[in-house]
Amino acid sequence: MKKLTSVFLTAMLAASLTACSQGSSGQGDDSRVINIAVIKQLDHASLDEIANAITGELDALAKANNVTIKYTVDSGQNDPTTLQQFAAQYVSSGVDAIIPIATLAAQTMTSAAEEKQIPVVYAAISDPEGASLTGFDNVTGTSDALNTKVIMDMMFDQNPAIKTVGLLYSMSEPNSEKPIAEAKAYLDAKKIAYVEATGNTNDEIAQAVSSLVASKVDAVFTPTDNVVMATELVTAQTLAEAGIPHYTGADSFVRNGAFTTCGVNYTELGKKTADLAYQAVTSGMADMEDYYLMDGGIVTVNTETAADLKADYSMFSKYGEIVEVTTTEN
Repeated sequence: MKKLTSVFLTAMLAASLTACSQGSSGQGDDSRVINIAVIKQLDHASLDEIANAITGELDALAKANNVTIKYTVDSGQNDPTTLQQFAAQYVSSGVDAIIPIATLAAQTMTSAAEEKQIPVVYAAISDPEGASLTGFDNVTGTSDALNTKVIMDMMFDQNPAIKTVGLLYSMSEPNSEKPIAEAKAYLDAKKIAYVEATGNTNDEIAQAVSSLVASKVDAVFTPTDNVVMATELVTAQTLAEAGIPHYTGADSFVRNGAFTTCGVNYTELGKKTADLAYQAVTSGMADMEDYYLMDGGIVTVNTETAADLKADYSMFSKYGEIVEVTTTEN
């Protein structure tokens, strides 16, 4: 059903829109050059980790298969117009495949590539059906769909006395819609109160965090929300100083200071996405699935934050392998 691959390209793209990076790997006997455009919806640790894993795997595939793969990595800066401009240039340049990272980027690239049936292999879409990214012959990708129940179970295993949970997310972020609805249903079933705090800019998220602290919530849940992720270094510090653990949808949040998550390893997700893209370009997409759900089962804990919170996390071992990290700015 789908397949995809390769590199990207053209100085014209770099001239009109700033490319974050570009690369070329392999010098095989095959005269064909595979061109792949990698486009992040915006810059932050989660999407950067995925992009780095994609390009690293493309380099490895080029070497292993003795082919030349060229690619560029661009950022849409979370701006629909910028994403549309990149999409138009990718299509006009005739790239072999496009790898968009995050939902808005994937939706924009899918729309632009449909007429010419350029393979689109997206990365980290939490709800592909809800985002209308299924049913296309030229589209596939990887899903980081969150198991909300597991994260909420972890929250109450760690602190059975929780009375109020903060739900921190962006109303403009499609990735958050389904897991926030699931979290509300979970809390309603347990008759636990919750406070919603939302924002669409860094300043609004900061205000939302302050409102949760003022509300004296016992814990905060954020799914794989790109808007919140962009503020996580500050958000995590504010919540930790208030003694509030932040449970999140991805390990990149935890590496920026959140307390914990149980979910997808974004490095492995990026590698899988690159493999699918290469398969799409070299073998076609007829036998490919609408999307590929990545396995979770990895609990990531920020040990510095756990120490600040004086929080025991040994009980998390029943949910999967515990990976301990410390806070970094990347």
